Amino acid sequence: MDILSLFRLDGDVAVVTGAGTGIGRGIALGLASAGADVVVAARRADMIEAVAAEIRAMGRRALAVPTDVMVEDQVKNLVDKTVAEFGKLDIWVNNAGGLQGERPVVLRQHTDESFGHILDLNYVAVWRCIRLAQEFIQPGGRFINVSSIAADRNGTPTNGPYGAAKAAVNHLTKTYASELARRKIRVNAIAPGPVDTEDFRESMRIGDAEVQAMAKNVILGRMGSDEDFGAAAVYLASKASDWVTGQVLVVSGGP
Repeated sequence: MDILSLFRLDGDVAVVTGAGTGIGRGIALGLASAGADVVVAARRADMIEAVAAEIRAMGRRALAVPTDVMVEDQVKNLVDKTVAEFGKLDIWVNNAGGLQGERPVVLRQHTDESFGHILDLNYVAVWRCIRLAQEFIQPGGRFINVSSIAADRNGTPTNGPYGAAKAAVNHLTKTYASELARRKIRVNAIAPGPVDTEDFRESMRIGDAEVQAMAKNVILGRMGSDEDFGAAAVYLASKASDWVTGQVLVVSGGP
């Protein structure tokens, strides 16, 4: 058996949300490197067009579709454009999330609006995307949700809604895995540890010194990179993980 061939995604069509920067960009490029054609989605058209250009430079097909995953019609448009352009859908990665301008505060300082915004972006949007895409995904298709190690911590002071949303994503992953198994569709999640992304720095209001201090507390001695999550996504999207569903793969540099 050629074990490496199990990691190839030749002929597959993948959608990656939140693909303009950071983890999403790393996943999109990773899937393309393994042979997939990729639809990159995010709110900022210029950023996803740049990622699409990188994918085309690899010799793969790419389509950039500006999308806000909190708006149902825009998610429907993303699904429709993918199927119209490529004729099918095999892999869908729910990466869009984060705080998007919401500053970490203790629970009592949240309003209904701020609390609801974080849950909608990080949890409800995942349910929304799978609900709308699952009717079009091929039998044997794969969904990958990006969660967080915050989901399994003993509470997340100043970041409660985000941790709760990601814990809900883990449960949603397992439930969808059970419900879609009859169609041979697998549903798994990746739980990143600390990653030095633009959104991470902005939401935490930190700079280089704080990031370097955090890296020293990681067992493997560094922050996560885009490539770490591209590799994890390729595994969960490929035949190498054909007997894996309803699981949360922690990629965090240590326990």
